[in-house]
Amino acid sequence: MTLSSARRLAVVLYGYAFLDDFVLLYPVYALLFADSGLTVWQISSLFALWSVTGVVLEIPSGAWADAVSRRLLLWVGPLLTAAGFTLWVLVPSYWAFALGFVLWGIKGALGSGALEALVYEELERLGAGGSYGRVMGRARAAGLVGVMAAMGLTGPVFAYGGYPVVGAASVLACLLTSAVATRFPEHRAADPGAASGEGWAGPLRAGFAEARADRSVRAALLVVPAVTAVWGALDEYTPLLVRDTGVAENDVSHWLLLIWAGATVGGLLAGPAQRWGRGGFAGILAGSALALALGAGARTPAGIGLVAVAFCGFQLASVLADTRLQESIEGTGRATLTSVAGVGTDLATVAVFGAYAVVGSATSHATAFALSAVPYLLTALIVAAGRSAARTSEATARP
Repeated sequence: MTLSSARRLAVVLYGYAFLDDFVLLYPVYALLFADSGLTVWQISSLFALWSVTGVVLEIPSGAWADAVSRRLLLWVGPLLTAAGFTLWVLVPSYWAFALGFVLWGIKGALGSGALEALVYEELERLGAGGSYGRVMGRARAAGLVGVMAAMGLTGPVFAYGGYPVVGAASVLACLLTSAVATRFPEHRAADPGAASGEGWAGPLRAGFAEARADRSVRAALLVVPAVTAVWGALDEYTPLLVRDTGVAENDVSHWLLLIWAGATVGGLLAGPAQRWGRGGFAGILAGSALALALGAGARTPAGIGLVAVAFCGFQLASVLADTRLQESIEGTGRATLTSVAGVGTDLATVAVFGAYAVVGSATSHATAFALSAVPYLLTALIVAAGRSAARTSEATARP
């Protein structure tokens, strides 16, 4: 019974992840913004607004997820995104795009922390907590399969009906995502005080108290944004990078498939890679950074293959960082602490968007991508240094 329940949870999760990313607007919305007359600065400001919305709401939504139903937040969020996409295609303008990103940011905040906490605690209840990394890695892969399926369909659908039809298909995907989210199991009782301020304060206090008391939790909270922020921001510019290599606009989505195929493989590798230590983790980051710099610097379609290798490594490292965080949390503020990591990611992402706007406007998308490898090389060095320090400490402690 336990095994079948865990499988049912995984099936719902994979379906949710697939549909959540099966959005035909993804490969072309940067092009929609550019075709609507927006500059690189304006496009970057939209991405920054998206992230700022998440920063403002991330921790309150995490506390809410710890106080009330996490499943509720997971099915309400996609409805907000559906409304935002509707605005984009009906009234394509800077302010409509901005409002759509605010709604999308709210959706992201509602789901961030709530999804990871629900899945981890349900697996723990079933005695399968050790499978979290493998399950979430496969969920990330399922989401990327959704991205790739959308990319494959975007070209012909766009050729048939342009942005309006692509937008309508995206809204439908959001509605289906919401419907699937209602099938998540949830066996935790909602806090009866959630309607009052005390219902939110309890999870907040518990989460921050655990972070202050546990060094491993604090370290995990820092690693998550360090790994996920940069490549998460670069994701938004990949269509522009591909187009600048000389690829025809109608073929951009097909080349993006290669990048996301690499990221999908990264998610599938998360299970076996859970056994790797800090050295392996640092190696993943360093190798991915070099692949990103060389691939983007090539400025040719062939270089996109190395960018795909880089995204494979970044996806793998992101799942491993999240798994480490979930395993380090022992208290009741799981969604709250996961949201704290999300806030760190959002703040770092805003900084990346700003830096990208400066570099991309002054040079090229290829240069901006190549320079984005530097933070990963620095993170790899810090992780490797921490590994060496830990070994030295262990050796000193031996009699």
